[in-house]
Amino acid sequence: MALQFARIVIIGGGCYGSWYAQQLTRAIQRKALWADDIVVVDRDPACRVAARLQDGAYDGVALRLELRDWDAYLAEWLAAGPEALAGHAMVPSPLMPHLCLDWLVARAKHRWPARAVTVQPMPAVPPTPWERAAPDGRHYVSFATWTCPVNCIEPAKCPATRETRDWSLPVTIRRLAHGEPRLGEAAIFHCTHRTYGVGMIDADAIAHADRLVAERGNAGACRVLVGTASHCHGALGVLAVD
Repeated sequence: MALQFARIVIIGGGCYGSWYAQQLTRAIQRKALWADDIVVVDRDPACRVAARLQDGAYDGVALRLELRDWDAYLAEWLAAGPEALAGHAMVPSPLMPHLCLDWLVARAKHRWPARAVTVQPMPAVPPTPWERAAPDGRHYVSFATWTCPVNCIEPAKCPATRETRDWSLPVTIRRLAHGEPRLGEAAIFHCTHRTYGVGMIDADAIAHADRLVAERGNAGACRVLVGTASHCHGALGVLAVD
């Protein structure tokens, strides 16, 4: 049976986004996938997806290009709430900023204009083989110390080590949060392989996280560990509301 989505949003129309659009088109053509709407978001009218649209590469597929900044598009799309976003999914780019955290920060600032809303550094160094802290408080982590191909589906047997993959970042992130009394429940956006090498995050999970932040923030000052992650790679940040 084909996977079915109401809307799939691809972040970026460059080299990664065009590859994802190509793979989703193939999945639809081979009846492995059905989507009412596929949106590629890029502010560049000359991006690779735009050129391929003109060439007819996506004929027969409900795929369109939105010429907008990523943050602006997500602000409108995700604000619909988790119920309206059921059946929607986001395809992130490996090199994009931590957009889910940025959206949650923007929502918190709008909700509490008189309160300090910031992204704080991780309280401890994440226990992953590779990790880097960025100056803006974000932390990037990976269980891989090698370069992974963009189309890796993170199978149970790792293609690089040829051994069982016994790690999963969402599990590690939850343990990190539970180990810090001020953090509690983490907001985790798990990007999982869906079809033809394309990973997606369920949009309603992102909107549910906004409700989590609202509930905790309404009760007082709070810290929420936010992670966007596949099994192997991820971006982390602590959203602080004072």
